[in-house]
Amino acid sequence: MSETAIQPDLTALDLESLAADVVAQAMKAGATDAEAVAREGDEFSVRVRMGKVETLEESGSRGLGLRVFLGQRSASASTSDLTAEGIGQLVEGALALAKVTEEDPFSGLPENGEFGSFPGDLHLYHEDVYSLPGAERIEWARRAEAAALAADPRITNSDGGSFEAATGRKSLANSRGFVGGYRSSYAGVSAAPLAMDANGQMQRDGWWSSARRLADLESPESVGREAARRALRRLGARRVPTQQVSIVFAPEVAQSLMGAIFEAASGDAIWRGASFLAGKLGEQIAAPSLTVIDDNTMLLPTGMGGFGTTPFDGEGLPTRRTVVVEQGVLRNYLLNTYTARKLGMKSTHNAARGLAGTPGIGCGNFYLEPGTLTPEQIIAAVPAGLYVTSLMGFGVNTVTGDYSRGATGLWIENGALTHAVEEVTIAGNLAEMLKNVAAIGNDLEFRGAAASPTLRIDGMTIAGS
Repeated sequence: MSETAIQPDLTALDLESLAADVVAQAMKAGATDAEAVAREGDEFSVRVRMGKVETLEESGSRGLGLRVFLGQRSASASTSDLTAEGIGQLVEGALALAKVTEEDPFSGLPENGEFGSFPGDLHLYHEDVYSLPGAERIEWARRAEAAALAADPRITNSDGGSFEAATGRKSLANSRGFVGGYRSSYAGVSAAPLAMDANGQMQRDGWWSSARRLADLESPESVGREAARRALRRLGARRVPTQQVSIVFAPEVAQSLMGAIFEAASGDAIWRGASFLAGKLGEQIAAPSLTVIDDNTMLLPTGMGGFGTTPFDGEGLPTRRTVVVEQGVLRNYLLNTYTARKLGMKSTHNAARGLAGTPGIGCGNFYLEPGTLTPEQIIAAVPAGLYVTSLMGFGVNTVTGDYSRGATGLWIENGALTHAVEEVTIAGNLAEMLKNVAAIGNDLEFRGAAASPTLRIDGMTIAGS
């Protein structure tokens, strides 16, 4: 069962009462514990190409998920049918599944007294994301693309411009007394132009801006111009010889390294022994300049909550700030209740869940603390290397730490960016890469839940011509 289109008369639905009522029904039907999550949201998106609307979508969704326990047995189910009959079938189905599952002594809700919500307003919602009339939303997408096309005669084509807006509500309730909910909003604008050189070779790139409120978005024109600059700098790209050099990761690609660290520090990987960080708590696993934070409560400089900010996690525990790596020392894994019990530890309040299934591990605002150097200073100190602007493929093995990704970027020679590079692979091992961090930039900026400033790592291999 899945989420479905929302009816106009359901937009004022009391999700917290709904979740609490479903929990009560499950307990009455024989569950020893129960947990319910209810969600409702709406989305708008438009994509234009060469000034003409290519796709236009507007939709709503609602859904209800239930997790039940029968002692050490558990199961979950979800539905989009919020009628009394639909909810009754949800409860009946979840309990029937629980009866045929295996017992697991580590399963179960968090202990009483652990539940709660981060106090205060985290500013996750602003109503202005829908303040633009439909025609103006389309015009924002057109303006972003038009600015890119007008930036340079070599911008000859486009993969389009887009504008998006969304709002949502989520509520969680369980049989141990927790009931909580929050609203969130999002808006975004992007452009993806194509540039052509004198030989007819084409290159594509793009740029975007995203925010929780419309007022914080960069202008469509600035997004389009930046997208054009990025496409133009890729013209004339060529391969370079295979060699071992310094790699400078631009912020938008350095954040993918944060994703790899998150996966390696996730409790699911740790208790299974499927991570190169297993058994490394308290050890120096990275350069002393490197500190990695997971902060589920962070506010952005705009005053709005970060893209990974929430008042409580997927199990109803109050969100918080966790230092994962401190000056190169691994301080914490990221855990939910289940993985914490497996490891004989305490949850770091990082449970994440959708409507169905058991909670997984989720990050809040996961980032590398910035350094003091500007990106220009970092590049100027590199005698020879690659400034990576995009990555391809998924060649990261968190079990062994082996790292291999297709890359494009700009070649650095004697501290200066010289020419574009493509069709190369960069490779190393995450355990060594973290220790070989040579410089960290001061340009930390959040365009998503994971973020990193410019990052220089020495001793990596480029596989090229």
